[in-house]
Amino acid sequence: MKIETNVKSPGSVTSEPRARPTRDAAPTASNGSQVQLSSFASHLQKLEQTIADTPVVDSGKVQEIKEAITQGQFRVNPEKVADGLLDSVRQMLSAQVPST
Repeated sequence: MKIETNVKSPGSVTSEPRARPTRDAAPTASNGSQVQLSSFASHLQKLEQTIADTPVVDSGKVQEIKEAITQGQFRVNPEKVADGLLDSVRQMLSAQVPST
């Protein structure tokens, strides 16, 4: 077993950013050989990118609601809100794992 003596001390470590592989680059093994992804894996990568590019909030819908509130046209349906809350609670309760 060879012990290297040129190891840097923690104080001399530089914070250079590591290069991150891009999603478009073909993966390579540590020995430099090409790795082929299955079509399913490639499809999953495309779906992941589509999800990442999709905005979390529909800004058009938010603006529409803001305008309706400003104009006094936005009406809250309390029954619909209550049903939604109850559904959420039911889902949370059914997802809980019973403790033994």
